[in-house]
Amino acid sequence: MVTLFSSAKRALISGSVALALLSTSVAPAMAWGQREQDFTKGALSVLALGAILRDARHHSTQENRPPVYYPVQPRPVYHAPVQSYYATPAAQAFQTYTTAERRRIQAALANYGYYTGYVDGSFGPGTYRAITAYARESGQMATLETRGGVYGLLDGLIY
Repeated sequence: MVTLFSSAKRALISGSVALALLSTSVAPAMAWGQREQDFTKGALSVLALGAILRDARHHSTQENRPPVYYPVQPRPVYHAPVQSYYATPAAQAFQTYTTAERRRIQAALANYGYYTGYVDGSFGPGTYRAITAYARESGQMATLETRGGVYGLLDGLIY
């Protein structure tokens, strides 16, 4: 707001000075010869051209300024807690089988091409991925939500 008044004030002063110079130089210019009149025209032209160039420089420096970006505060994102493989119903049901039965489950998953790990009867990420892949492709993903459903799926692999 202050710069607006100061630039308006500056423009008003420079305009009134130019008008005063122009009005005072017109009367004696009639009495002057052609050379004096040409000199006055040239001086006024230089002043006008200087004002135009100064204004153009002022506007070009404002246009070349880089844009100002204000930082946006990111919103907090909710991430569901990651459930451990060992806390899933599939792991809980798998651990209730005997070691021989767990090996048969892993062997059956390996025969179908879902399990690529060592058939050792222990539950881990590989066994979990194999069970979920088998359930997904056989259309039984909903059975993995409960222990009873997982028992049905794993019993189908054993027997």
